[in-house]
Amino acid sequence: MDPEVAFASASKTERAVLQPCDSGQYTSSGECCAECPPGEGVVKKCGATQTVCAQCLDSETFSENYSHAEQCKPCTQCTGLMRLQTPCTDSNDAICACNYNYFFNGISGRCEPCTVCPTGEGVYTHCDHDHDTVCEECVDDTFSDRESSLEPCLPCTICDEETEVQLGVCAPTYDSVCHNPNLPTDITPTSDVPASPPSFTNYFPPDGSESPLPGAETTTSSAVSPRFLGHGFNENLIPIYCSILAAVVVGLVAYIVFKRWNSCKQNKQAANNRAATNNQMVTPEGEKLHSDSGISVDKQRDISVDRDQKQ
Repeated sequence: MDPEVAFASASKTERAVLQPCDSGQYTSSGECCAECPPGEGVVKKCGATQTVCAQCLDSETFSENYSHAEQCKPCTQCTGLMRLQTPCTDSNDAICACNYNYFFNGISGRCEPCTVCPTGEGVYTHCDHDHDTVCEECVDDTFSDRESSLEPCLPCTICDEETEVQLGVCAPTYDSVCHNPNLPTDITPTSDVPASPPSFTNYFPPDGSESPLPGAETTTSSAVSPRFLGHGFNENLIPIYCSILAAVVVGLVAYIVFKRWNSCKQNKQAANNRAATNNQMVTPEGEKLHSDSGISVDKQRDISVDRDQKQ
């Protein structure tokens, strides 16, 4: 080998070793292979020539890392029970999450419905895309009278010792039942939920139903019917709207009649003006013709008399 060629080759190798190279790869000429930044992918790998990069397509392909070998990858598509949580960009893949009221089960690898806490238990931790609902038993004067995946245990109602009588004790599945004996019988107790099975009269659940509690004696009582102010207000507005509409229609009709009457009046006045103008123009001419015809008749009469006398 030519000594000069060998020396040049050795010099290039030395420079390549001394030069820091993040990719750890070199071209045939000894240059450090360039890395494509996030958002760009490799179109042509480093080898005989330097690395060639190209921009990834936003919302279609992405590249998250520096690399001298990775191409742009296709974006993840959220399908089925998955919803799009974070859109795909040229440097970050899309992030999918389970639909609302579903969570991702790592064991089964799919979205499953969130657990609904039964009565007597409240929600301790709400269901999210990466974990299920966590329920807890209602204790320490708390209750939950319905199945729910959102509501926690609620504090029990405390009856007013001075004005109310406690008819039902709070339990994990129902609230306390308080009753004010000074109120009319058609007013429901202060509790918002039906009580447990104590025995008493003239009590109906707050939901307005007429079914007494188990063990209670049935007596006639009318529940307070709800009143909707908005419904009556809308009914009061209907006659107002009708009156306004009728006034608008009457106004339009009166305007049209007035315009027609005014137009006829103007037309009639214009016709009278034309007739008066014509009379003024015809009268002098008529008098002139009449006078001319009278002169002609007199002349003819005189000529006839002179002719008879000569004969």
